[in-house]
Amino acid sequence: MEILLFLLAMCMLAAVIGPWVMRRRGGIRQVAPGSPDAADPDTYGFARQEELDVRMPGPDQDLLDVLDVVQATQDWRAASQLLAGTPKEGEVRWQRVQAFAGAASLELAQQPGKGGAWLRAWRAESPKDAGGAAVHAEFLVQQAWRSSSAGSDDFRIILEEARTVCGEAALLAPGDPVPYIVELAVARGLGYAPEQFDQLWAKIIDRAPAHFGAHLAALHFHCEKWHGSREDADAFATAAAARAPQGSLLAALPLFAVYEHLPEVNLVQGFYRSQVVTKAVEGAMFAVHAARPDDPMLAHVRHLLVLFLVHMERWSEAMHQLVRIDGHVGALPWTAGPDPAAQYTVYRALAVAGYEANGGSPATLPH
Repeated sequence: MEILLFLLAMCMLAAVIGPWVMRRRGGIRQVAPGSPDAADPDTYGFARQEELDVRMPGPDQDLLDVLDVVQATQDWRAASQLLAGTPKEGEVRWQRVQAFAGAASLELAQQPGKGGAWLRAWRAESPKDAGGAAVHAEFLVQQAWRSSSAGSDDFRIILEEARTVCGEAALLAPGDPVPYIVELAVARGLGYAPEQFDQLWAKIIDRAPAHFGAHLAALHFHCEKWHGSREDADAFATAAAARAPQGSLLAALPLFAVYEHLPEVNLVQGFYRSQVVTKAVEGAMFAVHAARPDDPMLAHVRHLLVLFLVHMERWSEAMHQLVRIDGHVGALPWTAGPDPAAQYTVYRALAVAGYEANGGSPATLPH
């Protein structure tokens, strides 16, 4: 009882002095919506929440055009042509396979028994199409995670089927790392033994040693909530960053390792200013500055940086990321929740408010 009374007293004290502390620190001052002092994201040319694209982390107009055609006509051929013309060794092919599979999975969820018929037709009419096999494998993976409980019989059955289709896709496209990258999610769900996982990872490294998407998928396996630990994930990410070639985004991988192990309730004062977080953020910022402007994985890093930079109250740097990614929210950390657009919008509003509270304005923010 005494402990309860003490906690209640502490909460009341925080309620009284909290606003004063925020003012002293130059924090965000809460104002009513519509107030002349309220931060307005529209003044920065940002998209409205309902206009945000939740399918991808960044723009890929060719993919969007083809998706529109496929979903409007239910004809898979445009998707097949796009994947056939997408280089095997790059990141774009992996993103497009994910997008096609995600579109089919979402259609099926919206129209059980009917949605995604174009993917079934693709596999039935062109079983030797490597792109179709890769999309089918990724579709099964997404279905397992979307429709079944991890570890259940249904979950394992679907992932076993996905593993079979991954093998078919790999035989149809020698040298393509994507079927093996898809299998990384299977390995996580089925709980591959370390030796089995290492054999799979070796096949990917042989084909695409600096593939950022592959490293992100492998990182999940090493995390504490799956088959590794915080130390395992950090060691994997740090080693990848250390051997990253010039201009590679792999230097940002430790930040993703930190994100995967964020405490659900932050009870550590100044956690986001700790040495571990600061070092990971600086590594990611370095990677962003050194990367090619057209690197298809650049948006993934920028999205995650926004979350950390806002928590660190580094408002100007957060805004510099936002002006380069706004419009698309199909990336971590937003996709970890049920409403990516809403989650992103909250952080964007916080960044704008913090930026303006410290003297920033649209005129002082270069695009």
